Amino acid sequence: MNANHHESSDLTRTRITLRGPAELADALPFVLGFHPTDSVVLVALHGEHGRFGGRVRLGIPSSPSEWASTADHLAECLVEGSSRSGTRPDGIVVFLCQDPAAGETGRRVMERLRPFAQRLRTACGALDIPVYEALCISDGLFFSYCCPDARCCPPDGTPLALSGTSVMAATAAYAGVQVRGSLRDMERRFQPAGGPREEEQRAALDASAAEIVPRILEDAEGKGRDEVRETTLRLARQVLRRFVNPPGEAGPTGRTAGSTAPRTVRAGIAGTAESDAADDALVETGEAAALILGLQDRATRDRAAEWMEGWEGAAALRLWRVLARRCVAPYQEHAAAPLTLAGWTAWSAGDEPTARVALGLALDIDPEYVFARLLHQACNEGLDPESLRSCLRAERDSRIASDETASGTSLQVRTRVAHPRSSRQTLRKPGRQTRGAERRSAAGVRPAGPAAGKPGSGSPRRGGRRDTRSGR
Repeated sequence: MNANHHESSDLTRTRITLRGPAELADALPFVLGFHPTDSVVLVALHGEHGRFGGRVRLGIPSSPSEWASTADHLAECLVEGSSRSGTRPDGIVVFLCQDPAAGETGRRVMERLRPFAQRLRTACGALDIPVYEALCISDGLFFSYCCPDARCCPPDGTPLALSGTSVMAATAAYAGVQVRGSLRDMERRFQPAGGPREEEQRAALDASAAEIVPRILEDAEGKGRDEVRETTLRLARQVLRRFVNPPGEAGPTGRTAGSTAPRTVRAGIAGTAESDAADDALVETGEAAALILGLQDRATRDRAAEWMEGWEGAAALRLWRVLARRCVAPYQEHAAAPLTLAGWTAWSAGDEPTARVALGLALDIDPEYVFARLLHQACNEGLDPESLRSCLRAERDSRIASDETASGTSLQVRTRVAHPRSSRQTLRKPGRQTRGAERRSAAGVRPAGPAAGKPGSGSPRRGGRRDTRSGR
C-alpha cells in the first residue's frame, strides 16, 4: 500500500481563502497537481484559519472489507508525516473521488462510499483530530457527507465550477501551478499502449533476455556483467542524444535546426499523446529491449541516475518514459527500473506530481524495490533532492578521476615497454623525440570541460576522455 503523503506545491506558500465545500472541491486538483481518479485524499489543516498542510492519496480499495484497514493506515500516515514536518494537524478534510460505473449515477457512488467516508472520520477521530469536511466527487458533482443543509449541499449533488473560472484557478495560474490532466492520464504515459508493435517489442525482449541475462548471472568473475554495464550505458548515451535535438525540435539554444522558431513552439503539445508517439519513434525495439534488460543491474541503473539535471535530465525523463511503455507482457516487472529513474529525474527537476505517479507505479509493480521506496518516502516527506544530487555528482567525479588515473598509468607502462634499451641505442634521437612527445601528451591530459557534455559536441557525457569508461 503506497500512500503519497505530505505533497507540496507552490500553492502551499500562497494565501487564499476557501469558503465552503464548493471551493474545497474545486481546489483539490490544484493542490495535488492533477485530477485524482478513483482516489481517497486526506488533507491536513493547521492553525486557527485551517492552513493546508500535508496530504495523503491512495486508490480506493475495490473490496469494502479493506476499507477499515485503509482508513487507519491513511490517518496514521498523514498524522505521522505532518508531525515529522513539525506540526500535528488540527483538522482534516476528506475527499473521495470516483467516476460512476456503467449505469451508475454520481449519487449512487456517494451512497456506496458512505461507509468508507464514515470509517475515515472514525479513524481520524481516534487520533483526536476532527474531520471538518468529507466530500465525494463523482460525475462532475460534489456531495458532502458532513453538511446537513440541503440549500448548501443538496442530496442530488452540486455541479463543480467550470474549469478555469474559480478564484483557485486564477491563483494557481498566477503561481505557475499546472493541472496535468487526470491521474489516469498521467499513469497512461508510463504504460504500454498496445497495438501492432507490441508483439515486435516482445520478441526483441525475448532475444535480449536470452543474450544479456546469462552474461549478468552466470559469469563468476563479473566480467560479463561489467561488459553489459558498459554496453548498456554507451547505448543509453547514444539514444539520449536523440532526445536533445531531433529534427525539427528546439536545441540547447532554443532554436530548431534550420528554423528560427523559439523553443516554446513545441511546448504546446508537451505531455500529449502526439509528443509521446514522437518519442517512441526515436527508440528502436531492439535498442529498447537492450536498455530495459541492462537497467535491471543495480549498478547500471545507479549510473544512469546521474542524468538528473539540465538538458540531460529533460532528455532522460523522456527516455525513461519510453522504456517504461515498452515493458510489454510478460516483462511488466522490468518497468520498475525505468519508472524509478523517471520518478527520480522528475523529482530532481521539481516535477513532484510526475515523480509521485512514476514512483507509485514502480511500487505497484514491486513493493520491495528499495530505490523506489526510498525516493517515494523522501519525495513525499518534502525533502530536498539536492542531497542525493550531491552524492551522485561526487560518485561520478570520483569515478572519472579514478578512470583518468588508471588511464594515465596504463599509458606510462605502454611507453616503457615500447622502447627497450637496444632500440634507444640504435635509434637514440628518434627514440628521445617519441618519448618526449608521449610524456607531453600524458601531461596534457585533462578531464573534458563543460563543453564536452553539451549536445552537439559528440556524445552527451559529463566529462572524461573519449574511449575511456567515463567518456565513451
